[in-house]
Amino acid sequence: MVAYAFRMPAGIPGDVNRIASATIETQVVSSAAGEAPLTYGVPVVLSSTSGQVGNVRVMTSGDTALQPYGFIVRPFPTQSSQDPLNVSTPPTSGLVDILKRGYMTVQLQGPTAAAKGGQVFVFLGTTSTTHAVLGAVEAATSTNAALLSSNSYFMGPADSNGMVEIAFNL
Repeated sequence: MVAYAFRMPAGIPGDVNRIASATIETQVVSSAAGEAPLTYGVPVVLSSTSGQVGNVRVMTSGDTALQPYGFIVRPFPTQSSQDPLNVSTPPTSGLVDILKRGYMTVQLQGPTAAAKGGQVFVFLGTTSTTHAVLGAVEAATSTNAALLSSNSYFMGPADSNGMVEIAFNL
């Protein structure tokens, strides 16, 4: 039995919340080196790599002017994962689901706290201890962050594990 003294966990990265208002489509993930997403709940863009054009890939440091195509969605239910408990790795090739519009739980990184209605940024700089995932969501602008979308915002503060709900393209 689990007791929540103050607040329930906000969710799991890549989980779609409020499914009735979500638009999700299936896309092919780029299998080019360094383009496959490393975690669920991160924004993706369309690849321009030869042989992978039109497939989705993780955002990188050169993508500051690109608008994300969507967010990679954690599949549910799934039977094919060989990962240990509490670890889930997106496929490096094949089909993935992409959230084009809706609400999703993501992992917040960086030192700035999220606030309800606050702008959502994507980290595109060099990874470090406070920014462990390239392309992850953060709550502050910097020279290494790009505004996700003017139609995206935080739905509240992050929980103690850094999980936070965002609204994307709403």
